[in-house]
Amino acid sequence: MGELRDLIRDIPDFPKKGILFKDITPLLASPAGLAMAVEILVNPFRGQGIQAVIGAESRGFIFGTAMAQSLSCGFVPIRKPGKLPAAKIALTYDLEYGQDTLEIHKDAIRRGERCLVVDDLLATGGTMKACCDLVETLGGQIEGIAVLIELTCLKGRAKFDKYRLHSAITYDD
Repeated sequence: MGELRDLIRDIPDFPKKGILFKDITPLLASPAGLAMAVEILVNPFRGQGIQAVIGAESRGFIFGTAMAQSLSCGFVPIRKPGKLPAAKIALTYDLEYGQDTLEIHKDAIRRGERCLVVDDLLATGGTMKACCDLVETLGGQIEGIAVLIELTCLKGRAKFDKYRLHSAITYDD
């Protein structure tokens, strides 16, 4: 994991003062780093019958689409308001630095469909919890959660005791 960790840079005070942002753009620019990250994220879920990978806007799209292709299943985007054209449901939730809203098409997931929910980062867990709630509202069965980075000091994992949660890289501070 040291190779991946070396491709992530810290940006202090972004998006606001007091936040230490984990910037994955150097990792995304590295063909080997990106391929390794996708493999590390997807490997625990191979052979688990995943039928859809669900990704949160926007960095969840990056890993989620590659993971869906690797698992030979579809990808479902969860988007910010106003970006989905068909009938949708929405959920507003708290972030570590404010509030946000996410939306998903009402017909994106079939009842009982086995889903893997993906994002780049787990901090306090607000975004991931909103994604899971949207998936379950539509009747999806969450088989797991995968994140590239987990900030363990923020204890977001505690919100997901009932799910299998896999993080590729953890930071304790």
